[in-house]
Amino acid sequence: MSDKPSRFNEFVADAKRRIQEVAVEDVQGRLRRGDQLNLIDVREESEWMQSHVPNAVHLSKGVIERDVEKRFPDLNAKLVLYCGGGSRSALAADNLQKMGYRNVRSMIGGFRTWREEGLPVETGPA
Repeated sequence: MSDKPSRFNEFVADAKRRIQEVAVEDVQGRLRRGDQLNLIDVREESEWMQSHVPNAVHLSKGVIERDVEKRFPDLNAKLVLYCGGGSRSALAADNLQKMGYRNVRSMIGGFRTWREEGLPVETGPA
């Protein structure tokens, strides 16, 4: 096996050069303080149904660009995207920025890190 990064990893790294990321601890702290923050889960529906961050909105990576304006018409809305590990959310954040959204972040480590930190989760539809 080659030590060369995969094309996907290179693609994600390229997107991450253009976006801002935020740590799970920072997201949790902002939520605890009551900051106006919109969490968006970009994972597949089957992943969402198993468990997700409480009060998150589900807009999967496959439809977020198409549907985000209906849900969040304000281009200044504070959006924090997460996926399983941080790659899909980085790609989605990059695209939302290209669409004009100004306050988009990707959560470092994604839902995996959220769970590892022992933070609350919900199951099934929100």
